[in-house]
Amino acid sequence: MTTGFAVITENDESKWDDETGVQYHYPKMYQKYLEPGTKVLYYKGRIKDKRFEAERLSNEPHYFAVAEISTIEPVDGEHSRDLIAYITGYREFSEAVPHKVDGKPLEEIPETQKSNYWRRSVRDISQAVFEQILGRATSLPLTPDSGRNRGQARLTSTSIEGKKKVVYSTVYERDSNLRAQAIEIHGLTCKACGFNFEETYGAYGKGLIHIHHIRPLFEAGEPQCVNPETDLVPLCANCHTIVHRRRNRTLTVEEVKGLIQGKEI
Repeated sequence: MTTGFAVITENDESKWDDETGVQYHYPKMYQKYLEPGTKVLYYKGRIKDKRFEAERLSNEPHYFAVAEISTIEPVDGEHSRDLIAYITGYREFSEAVPHKVDGKPLEEIPETQKSNYWRRSVRDISQAVFEQILGRATSLPLTPDSGRNRGQARLTSTSIEGKKKVVYSTVYERDSNLRAQAIEIHGLTCKACGFNFEETYGAYGKGLIHIHHIRPLFEAGEPQCVNPETDLVPLCANCHTIVHRRRNRTLTVEEVKGLIQGKEI
């Protein structure tokens, strides 16, 4: 059973389809440690290639960000035994938090895992350990620069959620044309509650919206064509979270409207 707190390891070079502050790709062996709502600390091991030095807070093992798991989806195709966790609330630290203090690890290492503990890419930790590590960090505020690797263009947490739900499989995850077409057809107002980012936040919120697949691609079991007019719909961050609140059921837009009106499902 998950503790609700975990450490996720990000390597400088990786075979996994990771995107810092956006999505985390991992094998199912770690499924029990990551669930929607799990609070996570990002961790990097010791640097192996000096080319990545400018993108790191430290060359030594360290924690560099805090975030939360929003939703988890299976991966299609050749990586069907893997999972992708989508990230929300990403905050990078302004300084690295070393994994050891006075030679003692901040994480509690079980006796049975002493030989291979640091090789695990996902590690469950207690709330006390999470708070101890976070207490040593100074996090950067959520701005348009939060959400990707240091030195690269970054996104707000809202944009992270929006990008996350444009995709349910690696076939479509970088197809920005589908998102653009869906917005052109349906607009930027949430179809469930009527919320519009620009109307509420002005120019700063212009263009923001989540694009939801009415039928998640992973449910089809194979790649499929997506019609932006009939298969995609704009939702605000709150409604999109409710749609995917349960892993075993995707709500319809009409069901979300009903919840807003006080109806039970």
